[in-house]
Amino acid sequence: MSSASRDTDSGGAARTAEAGAEARPEAAARPEAAAGAEGRAGRPARRARAGLFLGVGVIVLALNLRPAIVAASPMLDTIRAGTGMSTATAGLLTTLPLLCFGLLAPFAPRLGRRLGMEPALLLTMVAICCGTALRLIPSMAALLGGTVVVGAGIAVANVLLPGVIKRDFAHRVGLMTGLYSMSLFGGAALAAGVTVPVGHALSLGWRPTLALWGLLAVVALLVWAPQVRRHTRASAARAGAARHPVRGLWSHPVAWLVTGYMGLQSLSYYAAAAYLPTMLTDAGTAQSTAGWMLSFSSLLGIAGAFLSPVLAARGVRPGLLAAIGAVLTAGGFAGMATAPVGGAYLWMILLGLGQGAAISLAMLFIVDRSPDTRHAAQLSSMAQCFGYLLAATGPLALGAVHQATGGWTVPLIILIVLLVPQTAVGLGASVNRHAAPEQRDAGG
Repeated sequence: MSSASRDTDSGGAARTAEAGAEARPEAAARPEAAAGAEGRAGRPARRARAGLFLGVGVIVLALNLRPAIVAASPMLDTIRAGTGMSTATAGLLTTLPLLCFGLLAPFAPRLGRRLGMEPALLLTMVAICCGTALRLIPSMAALLGGTVVVGAGIAVANVLLPGVIKRDFAHRVGLMTGLYSMSLFGGAALAAGVTVPVGHALSLGWRPTLALWGLLAVVALLVWAPQVRRHTRASAARAGAARHPVRGLWSHPVAWLVTGYMGLQSLSYYAAAAYLPTMLTDAGTAQSTAGWMLSFSSLLGIAGAFLSPVLAARGVRPGLLAAIGAVLTAGGFAGMATAPVGGAYLWMILLGLGQGAAISLAMLFIVDRSPDTRHAAQLSSMAQCFGYLLAATGPLALGAVHQATGGWTVPLIILIVLLVPQTAVGLGASVNRHAAPEQRDAGG
């Protein structure tokens, strides 16, 4: 081979090597670019998974907001026999949590701002676990004290969970409000229906049977714990805004419409729930059947609670749904006044659907009438403070009227009459405007 040929071959090899060297950085960059593209493509999937886990967490938390309280109702006679407490004292097992719901609701937004929504909600499940465990101690003070601790935990969760729905499910408010309300009724129906059978099947006394509902709170702790890590890094602006409470909410007309609806539907629900089994037994129904009727009504309430906000999200006017819910409830009360035994199943269907729709609409109004998470938490606090304090008076007032009249007709008529103002404030709360004093001041 000649020298020129060797030089040509050498130069070609050099050029090939240089070209390869130039190409290598690009080739090396391609995997990084591909990895970045894959990462961007995977973000929606990760967000969807995070949203799913958060939604499951909200549902599991909501399932814990009634059983520890409702579970005492079907065992009330057994509890009285085991402790020697009077009928009035036994009523505290239901009244004390409602008082906690009302009295502690104003402090919940402050706790959420100080600790963060997720850590505060985790603490509510810890409170339910501790309260149910405290009721295992054979002491009247422990029984009532544990009930207060349970009520305190539920009171804070009641207020904060609508704020989580407003913040993280702004585009699925109807669906999530329906699932949340459905879980409230589902937990109540579960506790009413299975507490006594499970206690008998496991040969447990009433204290361990009550404490079993703490296991559901343990499940919620495990499900919710990852949310504390995932959501503690808020932006500085968001964290700063969350520290400032809403001023003037208690004088805002929209806030009072939402609050009035929450209060009146709560009074109707808890007053009826307290005495429906007694009404049926007084009319000649067997005690076991009367207890089942209350559970059956709660099961139908699950359907009403889910459908109402879902229909509102699909364009059905919330005011119309509030009116339909009131008519269904009125039909149930009227039936109980005229033919409590013969049409019992029909009356329970009407009451379940109507009251289920009402509670979910009350929650939907809190979320929809709030412009942001901060307003949602404080409007929830205001509505539930007034609502549950009013609800706590319902059973007492209804019982007093029954004692004075000697029957259930007049109390049921009063409940029917109260559905008129409930419908009126529901129509007002359904108008699409915000309970935002700052916006009103700015507009003025």
